[in-house]
Amino acid sequence: MDGHVPTRRALLTAGLLAAGAAACGKSSAKPSAKPSASASASASASPSPTPSPAPAVIRKPGSLPDPSIPAGTDTLPEIDHIVVLMMENHSYDNYLGALRRGDGFTLDALGRPTESTPDAAGKPVRAYHLTSTCQLKTQPSQSWDASHVQFGNGRNDGFARSESGPVSMGYWTRADLPFYYGLASTFPLADRYFSSALAQTYPNRRFLLAGTAFGRVDNAVAGFNDPPPAGGTIFDRLNEHNITWKNYFSSLASTLIIPSIHAKKPNNLVPVAEYFVDAAAGKLPAFSIVDPDFEKTSEENPQNILLGEAFAAKVINAAMQGPGWAKTLLIWCYDEGGGYYDHVPPPAAIKPDNIAPILTGKTQPGAYDRYGFRVPAVIVSPRARKDYVSHIVHDHTSILKLVETKWNLPALTYRDANADNLLDSIDLKGTPAFLKPPTLPAARSATC
Repeated sequence: MDGHVPTRRALLTAGLLAAGAAACGKSSAKPSAKPSASASASASASPSPTPSPAPAVIRKPGSLPDPSIPAGTDTLPEIDHIVVLMMENHSYDNYLGALRRGDGFTLDALGRPTESTPDAAGKPVRAYHLTSTCQLKTQPSQSWDASHVQFGNGRNDGFARSESGPVSMGYWTRADLPFYYGLASTFPLADRYFSSALAQTYPNRRFLLAGTAFGRVDNAVAGFNDPPPAGGTIFDRLNEHNITWKNYFSSLASTLIIPSIHAKKPNNLVPVAEYFVDAAAGKLPAFSIVDPDFEKTSEENPQNILLGEAFAAKVINAAMQGPGWAKTLLIWCYDEGGGYYDHVPPPAAIKPDNIAPILTGKTQPGAYDRYGFRVPAVIVSPRARKDYVSHIVHDHTSILKLVETKWNLPALTYRDANADNLLDSIDLKGTPAFLKPPTLPAARSATC
């Protein structure tokens, strides 16, 4: 979330109270019409160095990954549990630019990043090491307007001069984040995993849940009055085929962003303590989302990022040490870049539908035809490929595509229908490389 808006707890609470009967109300505009020709074309005059070529065949909402078999068929028996651990508000370079694995910073002879962006006065601000793991209260910013200024028509040169200010050029290292660096050095790292839109938390998490932001570009409470997305959510698909799922939450459940999810299956939103019990018993559901405490351990500014790293380490270690590890696949990622610098311009993306973003009060034009900035993402599984870095373009709808691929479920929108399913990082045939879980470095502890 953006530091300029009320807390997530306040927004969700107010939104749920306001939503009322709208939770299960009339659906949003139908996404069945094919998006316009600009859906897979760049909106920028400057070409992206990370091309996202349109698939040879554009798959439609409702299409099955494998049309030759019935929906609901388990096509990946090697995987029983898919777990999503989505943290908050950090770009790839901000956390992993200094990893020396994957596409990170260009380093000079002294090991310092050479990247810089100009501030509002035109003075270059070079990427620099942040000496504290405690963040500023109101910066950086990942608002719609700030994100589009940061993008700079494909130059990614607007970070320091945007609302984010010079702190956007800061980054952390292995010494600061030993668990995350150990994780990203051991398991497959996805260095072309982008957030789904140049926007804030709620739109990006809507993409994770439904493959579309259906009009929203910010964290406004008014979004809770929106009718459910026309194509439904991934949980609707799971419910239709009696596939088990849970949203384990620490303070608030992220699935509440689309109230119809809770309205249909309220008992599937459970305290995070149950995750650790289920993992220890080998009884994790088929699909789950594990949420941090969005006020303390999500890593959103102004939080101490070490608290979030410690939470993530606990969640990931619980999965690795549980009896269900042999058939588990966990995705560690971030909802959006938080306004922190990344050097890779996000490429064009297929529009999920023909629902235009609501830009009232915004100064920057745009559409849902481009990914957001890169975020850290690692695929954690006993079947993960060893010594592998994925350079395939992914976004949050790749998680939807993975779920749809496993159970041959109909696509929700054009975006997830045409997404890659993350399976390039998994070896389904060979001997699992990480059947014996690796020992990763412990997370640090520090106070602000």
